Formats: sequence, structure tokens, C-alpha cells
Amino acid sequence: MERLHLLLAEAGLELVPRELWGHPAVRSTARRRGRGPGEILLDVSLHGKAMVGLPSREKRGRPDIAHFCALLALGSLLNRHGLLRLHIHTFDGRVIGVAPHVRLPRNYNRFVGLIEQLLLTGRVPPGAEEPLLWVEPWGLEEAVERIGPTRVFLLSERGARVSPSELARRVISERKPMVIVGCFQAGDFSEGVKRLAHEAVSISQFTLDAWTVTAKVLSAVEDALNLA
Repeated sequence: MERLHLLLAEAGLELVPRELWGHPAVRSTARRRGRGPGEILLDVSLHGKAMVGLPSREKRGRPDIAHFCALLALGSLLNRHGLLRLHIHTFDGRVIGVAPHVRLPRNYNRFVGLIEQLLLTGRVPPGAEEPLLWVEPWGLEEAVERIGPTRVFLLSERGARVSPSELARRVISERKPMVIVGCFQAGDFSEGVKRLAHEAVSISQFTLDAWTVTAKVLSAVEDALNLA
């Protein structure tokens, strides 16, 4: 295995959509932060009332899930050994590239500010030739084509049951594997994401949180490689 590509798919990272700009909950948050309503992240804990009736509401407004999963991935032994590349796909179709050496803020509010800057300017730091975070100029399908994974494993509760250790053995046998983890609270993957996978697998009889799946898969791969 050259390195594992981890794709956090359909993450609830998006600026407040235009149709919600006039809602009191959104205006209140924007005013408190000194920003326009279209310059802040959608967050169900703040904008839940505004999101009533929003399409696919159950998959949106959860920046905290992406924050937690990204911290786990970037702090992993796999990443420290240079064997991981993290990619984040947002609900609204953007693909975020992540430098493996980036140190994301541990504080959630600082993370929110960073992602807002990223989505508004396209890269962090803005204008940097070698940014720490950046929005790719293409969509998910083309991004995956450019990565060129030799096999794509989709982690889904509807997939074929395998143990984490067995999945890890199959992952490390590939030259350039990709693992897709759903980075949303509830619901199913879009058909576009499903089409990217060579196979769907499940590592538990239970429905697991995205960060638990991320941690178990990375830990199993690290164990299979005897990393320390």
C-alpha cells in the first residue's frame, strides 16, 4: 500500500443557503458574529428552526462531525507515518483537499471560522501557493478519478459484513486504496457517492457514528501494518 485515501463523504459543511438568510435564527447568529448571513456555516444547533423543511435536513448543519473525524484522521499513526491522505466532500458537492501536516484547531469555534474562510476564499491561508486546506476546482467524481484508487471501499450499514481486521487486510493489499465514510448524522449515501465504490462493507451489526467508524478503520489498518 502506497497510502490510504480517506474520503469523508457528504459532510455537513456548508454556508447558510440563500433561502434561509432571512430567518431570525440565522440573522441573529450573523449579527452576533459581525458577518453576513451567507458568510456563516449552517449549524443545526443554532439554526434548527430555520432548517425545518430544508431538503435532506438530516444530513446538513453538522460541522462538528467533520471536525471530530478530521482530527482523528490527522492525529492518527497512519498520517504521522505519511500513509494517509484525507479528503472531505461536502453536502453541497465541494471537495476539500487537506495537507497531511495541517494542524486543525481543536477548538470547535475556531474550526468553524477556519472552514468559513475556506468556503469563502477557496483556500487557507487565502492566496497561498501551498495552502493547508483548499477547495478543489472539480467535483467528487473527477476528484476520485484524479486520485485513481485501485479499489474503493464504502463503509455502509447495508454493506457485506466484515471484521475491521479483515477489511484492513484487504485495504493494505491494494496499491492505492480509498475508504469512504459517511460524514453525516442520518440518512444514506447519495447515488453519486455509491457509484464510486467497488464494494460496500459493514464492520458492525450496529449503526456506528462516523467518528467511531473512522477510528476503527484507521486503527485496524495501523495494526495490520504494525505501526507504532
